[in-house]
Amino acid sequence: MARRWDKLGIPVAALALFAVAIAPFAVFRANRIVAGETRSLFDALPMPGALAVLAVVVAVAAVAVLRTPAGLRLVGSIAAIAAVLVGIGLAPAHLVAAGNSYARVSPGSGVWLALFAFALMAADALTRLRPPPLVRIGALMLVAVAFALLLRSGLFDGLSVLKEYAGRADSFRREAGQHVMLAMGSLAAAAIVGLPLGVACHRSKRLREPLLGGLNIVQTIPSIALFGLLIAPLGWVAAHVPGAYAVGIRGIGAAPALIALFLYSLLPVVANTVAGLVGVPRAADDAARGLGMSDRQRLFQVELPLAFPVILTGIRIVLVQNIGLATIAALIGGGGFGVFVFQGVGQTAMDLVLLGALPTVALAFASAVVLDAAVELASPARKGRPA
Repeated sequence: MARRWDKLGIPVAALALFAVAIAPFAVFRANRIVAGETRSLFDALPMPGALAVLAVVVAVAAVAVLRTPAGLRLVGSIAAIAAVLVGIGLAPAHLVAAGNSYARVSPGSGVWLALFAFALMAADALTRLRPPPLVRIGALMLVAVAFALLLRSGLFDGLSVLKEYAGRADSFRREAGQHVMLAMGSLAAAAIVGLPLGVACHRSKRLREPLLGGLNIVQTIPSIALFGLLIAPLGWVAAHVPGAYAVGIRGIGAAPALIALFLYSLLPVVANTVAGLVGVPRAADDAARGLGMSDRQRLFQVELPLAFPVILTGIRIVLVQNIGLATIAALIGGGGFGVFVFQGVGQTAMDLVLLGALPTVALAFASAVVLDAAVELASPARKGRPA
């Protein structure tokens, strides 16, 4: 019987095998800023460990290439990701002499390529399995707990990104809180302002075109430029309005960053509110009128509940967007994970860049998964179905 090949699995397997067999598995630096020296898998790990990682990757690559059940593909991809992570976690003990506190070991391109390949395989398996929304959220929580346990185990303590964190733990927690505040605060403000504006635009076509046009113009302004444009007017307000400086309004800092993120957030919230209300079936509105409902009752009891999944989609777009854009806020003193990104760029310390970039990506990914599940749970098609 002819073998059945998986079209996505072939490039995934090829990329994974290239990543562990040919591409650099680790990068060794004598200190945190000098150029690094690449190490292959067999140079970065003792022979038994290297063979174990290679064996897992080859086995999972075989699973990827063939048309295997989605559940097996998911388990295999998770096992391969775990093997690669454990391998790079053990590399510093093999490459760095005991007592050397200056040397640094970072994941090489092979590690990132392998993680990307198996993450793609896992995503494809999840798409085929089509798990319910609550199962997806539960799986995300399990992954977060597993990764937290790996971090607490000390497995990755030898990696340079964790050494960068060790010297900045207090600062990291402070900037993490600031990053979340900027993203969530601007989202909350946009929802409070944008939802009524969306309702008004739906009710008045005269208002809709100029308002949405103006918000579209705001979206075309580069983020750095918008942050810069707000410095002068907010500086004037801080200098001339009594009490403004005391409550945090000033030319640089969190205030211009929060306002800029708020302005970027308005278009998705307003536009999705309009789209959701436009999509409300006429029959539902006519039935509400027939029951004698007032305009206010129809809005809150019929139109907004039916439009809610579309509105929630706009909120998802805003949150993921703002988590990324909040990184730029560090350029104007707004704080957040961007502090580490720009410090790392200035010091040519890429591991410091990763200290800011990795949690930003993880936070955006987790937010997208949770809100995607929430959108699906809120969709009318799922009413009455088990989650």
